[in-house]
Amino acid sequence: MTSQTGTPTRRRRVVSESPAGYWWYIVPGAIGFLAVVLIPFGMNAYYSLTTWSGVGDPQFVGFDNYTQLMADATFWTSFRNSVFFIFAMAVIPTAIGVVVAAVLFDFIAPRFGARTSSLLRALFYLPQILPIAVAGVLWKWMYQPEYGVINTMLSAVGLDGLRQNWLGDSDLAIYSVMNVLIWLQIGYTVVLFMAGLSRVDPALHEAAELDGAGWWQRFRMITLVQLRPEISVVLITTSVAALKVFAPIYVLTKGGPGTSTIVPAYFSFTNFFTTTRVGYGAAVATVLALLVTIIAVALLRYQTRTTEGFDE
Repeated sequence: MTSQTGTPTRRRRVVSESPAGYWWYIVPGAIGFLAVVLIPFGMNAYYSLTTWSGVGDPQFVGFDNYTQLMADATFWTSFRNSVFFIFAMAVIPTAIGVVVAAVLFDFIAPRFGARTSSLLRALFYLPQILPIAVAGVLWKWMYQPEYGVINTMLSAVGLDGLRQNWLGDSDLAIYSVMNVLIWLQIGYTVVLFMAGLSRVDPALHEAAELDGAGWWQRFRMITLVQLRPEISVVLITTSVAALKVFAPIYVLTKGGPGTSTIVPAYFSFTNFFTTTRVGYGAAVATVLALLVTIIAVALLRYQTRTTEGFDE
């Protein structure tokens, strides 16, 4: 079709702006969420209301499993241990990671080049890409009381009195596991914080330096303030991961000695597959899932408020 002036006119395609058209983009994710999260959680919640050994028909017992949980010392010990692991996976790696990232970004990169900084960042991140089974076997060998690297090195420098049964002593085991978790998590925090530092305007540091501010003052007043969104993300993800931690406990201590390193996920696992108290294990898993959801939502809402204030 041409206009009266002889120039062709283009037909405009009318695009529907109805919200219904966007639902097709949500359907695949919704199906995956339904199949992987909601249906398994619903089944788990149902089994938590039954007594079942995994064979035969479950017998409905209502909230008896939850009543038993409230009086179960091991259940409360597992959550108490989770508090230690939140410090090991969230609080301590975040504090160390932000300092290491700032040092790499402010000192190493300007003086030794970006390649050196990137290499060190990769070395910090290396534990993250190791399979947990491999890392667990490595540390279990290092902690071995007779021929482990740690005790051997202590003996070599004349400190035999410091030799310990690191994973076999109920007073030391939880701290030994915490050390492994810190080692595993630091690289994750360093990578995220260095990515956050790359978006900070260098003019802020230059202006502060011209005003006579030292590195520590600039770190407190500029770096930490600018990294608030990244710090919130790290604390949310690592806190949730700490509540769900399972593999390091399974590989290193299996919850022992006694219950000194047991966590809710491993406690649920033992009820499912060792004592075959499926209903009881499902109750532990349900409580854990609800707790993780509540904490995650609370942290996300806190992050949203702080980010909005930061943007303003």
